[in-house]
Amino acid sequence: MTRTIAFDLDGTLIDSVGHIHDGVSRALAEMGLPGISRDDTQGFVGRGLPILLQRVLDHLGQSQDHHADLSTRTMFHYVNTPSDPASVYPGAADALDALRLAGHRLTLCTNKPFEATQAALRDTGLAEFFDHVIGGDSLPTRKPDPAMLLAALDGAEHPLFVGDSETDVETAQNARVPFLLFTEGYRKTAVADLPHTAAFSDFSRLPQLVAGLP
Repeated sequence: MTRTIAFDLDGTLIDSVGHIHDGVSRALAEMGLPGISRDDTQGFVGRGLPILLQRVLDHLGQSQDHHADLSTRTMFHYVNTPSDPASVYPGAADALDALRLAGHRLTLCTNKPFEATQAALRDTGLAEFFDHVIGGDSLPTRKPDPAMLLAALDGAEHPLFVGDSETDVETAQNARVPFLLFTEGYRKTAVADLPHTAAFSDFSRLPQLVAGLP
């Protein structure tokens, strides 16, 4: 059976926290605002850049009036500082290649802004695997609203979603789409407490896992 498989990006295919943290930290410094730790940044990832920056400002006790300026500056640094190809999780590119060769259609569904997503895919060498990309500002809503995932799956008869976080789990449930959980990402909840069709920690297992799904 061939499927349309939508993937999340941050925490699923790439470990992007360092890159995101660098962009936010540079922006905060330019604005004369206090910095945050990398762990704090990781805790804020998952619902898209606008909410991440809202959480940053709340964490720092700063006014949300800074949000627009912080967003513009963070995006500038993120897009203009190349993503490290080493941020791709081990085996992820090989798994994507194997899935594509098996006839599956691969798409991307991420809350990361579209421009930043395109930059990350280009820099990490993952762009070639995806024929359809839905970013966090491609539609009026973001995950866990199901519209993004449904757009990425584009009416597929045999859909599948692969992600790492509570937001991805909720999105899959809202869209009524089978979900594979990558356990080495940014989730905060125990694997056993997250509804999923199957879970994996090693990308070398993913093609076989997909092939074995009913």
